[in-house]
Amino acid sequence: MNKKLLALYGLKWNPFSPELPTEALYITPRIEHFYWRIEQGLIQEGGFALITGDPGTGKSVVLRLLAERLGQLRDIAVGAITHPSSNLADFYREMGDLFGVELKTHNRWGGFKALRERWLAHLEGTLLRPVLLIDEAQEMHPAVLNELRLLSSTQFDSQTLLTVVLAGDARLSAKLRRDELLPLGSRLRTRLAMEYADRKELLACLKHLLATAGNANLMTPELMQTLCDHAVGNHRVLTSIAAELLASAAQQEITQLDEKLYLELFGTPTSKPRKST
Repeated sequence: MNKKLLALYGLKWNPFSPELPTEALYITPRIEHFYWRIEQGLIQEGGFALITGDPGTGKSVVLRLLAERLGQLRDIAVGAITHPSSNLADFYREMGDLFGVELKTHNRWGGFKALRERWLAHLEGTLLRPVLLIDEAQEMHPAVLNELRLLSSTQFDSQTLLTVVLAGDARLSAKLRRDELLPLGSRLRTRLAMEYADRKELLACLKHLLATAGNANLMTPELMQTLCDHAVGNHRVLTSIAAELLASAAQQEITQLDEKLYLELFGTPTSKPRKST
């Protein structure tokens, strides 16, 4: 949305854009509690955390906010895997880039040793574990997940060197129940299950988006209720519908979005009765 259209609605940014600033993102008490457990426990003790949920329920948003919050803490090293479907060799290449370790892919033992030495030095200097965030973790190969488990601990599994937060859909939960990954599944210390939102939560999220963008009255209360009723509990569906409404309103230079506009775009047309012959 260009500056002219933002000015038309008195907005600082498009409240329904995927590229929202983090202060505009809506945080529920459950998510806030999850952050507290990571900040007050896991980064000091290490281990694995798991975020699961269906597409559109907010897993990636939780990771994005977590990355920013941890990045503001002193002495925390945070890295994020961007290619979760990598094979083992490419996984080591990306880990080397993330943590500033020069790795030779033909010498896996050397890479394994160098990464652990880097994390151990960080732990000894700060008493905090580096953090690795992995979105779409259901795409990871079982061999890579097991290698990550082995990498992250030492001294016969009594000392943890790394904090890992995995996020994925139901396929990840099913994968972690497979026999070869049971040792990793048993190490999950913190969990957050993202669920479809109820009407009240969707409405609170929508109000938050509008208020932080600078125009709490962009939509009529009736339209907000209608959107929440038709979003099937999914935040992504909610913002997608709202984005279409805003784009249409901007084209027509309508200053407030209402149910009439919604019916024009999404309403079911009334069929005319056939004439008798």
